[in-house]
Amino acid sequence: MTQYKATKGLLIDLDGTLYHGINRIPGADTLIQALKERHIPYMFVTNNSSRTAEGVAKHLSEMGIPASAEEVCTSSLAAAKYIGEESPGAAVAMLGEEGLRQALLQAGLRIVVEKPQYVVQGIDRSFTYETLAQAVHWIREGANYVLTNPDLLLPSDRGLVPGAGALSASIQAAAAAEPVIIGKPASHLMKYATDRLGISPAEATVIGDNMRTDIAAGAAAGCQTILVLTGLTTEENLQANIQAAGLEPDIICKELYELTELLTTRA
Repeated sequence: MTQYKATKGLLIDLDGTLYHGINRIPGADTLIQALKERHIPYMFVTNNSSRTAEGVAKHLSEMGIPASAEEVCTSSLAAAKYIGEESPGAAVAMLGEEGLRQALLQAGLRIVVEKPQYVVQGIDRSFTYETLAQAVHWIREGANYVLTNPDLLLPSDRGLVPGAGALSASIQAAAAAEPVIIGKPASHLMKYATDRLGISPAEATVIGDNMRTDIAAGAAAGCQTILVLTGLTTEENLQANIQAAGLEPDIICKELYELTELLTTRA
């Protein structure tokens, strides 16, 4: 563990860090309000590809956590920017939901169903065998494969359910192709968020509850990292998660009130 160094911006995870589903984690509203009052720059950074930035902000606001769409970075937005910069106006076949669709269109990309240059895939709860067959055909014909996020499981009202990474596993197996991964633990999403803040990754601090996604992505991008024991990682499984991730966070905070004090007294 190292001593906290105030940086120029914070990249804050959502599920498991600020809330569980529809339930706000104690201190989440206080944390964000304190950052606003002290003019500490931050972005909400999520692997969730299904919601638009407006939808994410609405979800936060309904739980009493101040948020606007301009403060939200999703894996869909980062994926769309990645493709748009590599091939402006590209023809893209989409396997995903509304958040991904809007992100692609806003980036000036063309959503097609024939001869795509890219297949971009996120969570798709209408995924079928035909979807799989079509995606595999496009990729084997030469389309570039981009995955918004590799999460194998997602929390839901009925427990854990398959995520975008689980769907991708079938595509990768059949197409014999690996995608470009945008979301955590890859560094693309972190770079997108720091670009939005106008800083370099080395000038940012990543805050999250998941060693293998949030903290790993922050480390891969060269950010300072703060692990909060509010979600997936707890005091009980901390060492097991550190071992599984193969790295350590720079700072550990047990709860959000401790994090708020750390960030606002060292700013």
